[in-house]
Amino acid sequence: MHGYLHDTIVYYDHIAWYYVNLQWRNKVLDFVMPFLRNQWFWVPVYFFLAVYMPTKYKKQGAIWCLIFFISFVISDQVSAALLKPYFHRLRPCNNPALNGIIHCIVPCGSGYSFPSSHAANHFSIGIFTAATMGRLHKWVWPACIAWAAVVCYSQVYVGVHYPVDVTVGALIGIVTGALTGWFFNRYLRKSGLMA
Repeated sequence: MHGYLHDTIVYYDHIAWYYVNLQWRNKVLDFVMPFLRNQWFWVPVYFFLAVYMPTKYKKQGAIWCLIFFISFVISDQVSAALLKPYFHRLRPCNNPALNGIIHCIVPCGSGYSFPSSHAANHFSIGIFTAATMGRLHKWVWPACIAWAAVVCYSQVYVGVHYPVDVTVGALIGIVTGALTGWFFNRYLRKSGLMA
């Protein structure tokens, strides 16, 4: 039963990868997706938050930035340091069986594929941001989820991850962001500030 379930998941994972990476591609996405999945592309957003939050909310904003960073570190360590070395799944772009057909438009890298640290990290900080700032601005929730989802999709599109990689990575990020968001809201948010 275990082997059948594993084989079924891998089969549909490859089918989904085939459509995202090979069938649903075009020149516009080929240009845009490498930027969207690149962590350096989002540095201006992180820099803005690092300046805006302490300026707007003083000590509370500085604490928020610290927990934001801690949320990232937790999700990154769980995905990259704990799970990837255990599962040893090759990236699609490093899979010999896909050599010659894969549409890989970024450097592949030598790391393992499962789970996606990009997905874990972006969903972690996205959910943390939504959980803590969503009560102030209604648009934060859909914006953060859409942002993290686009990063996940781009990882499959450019050829460095399978859909299951980013799905499990997203789940790790969601749990991490929800827990750090709950911790901030429950223990670190002062009455009358960021309320």
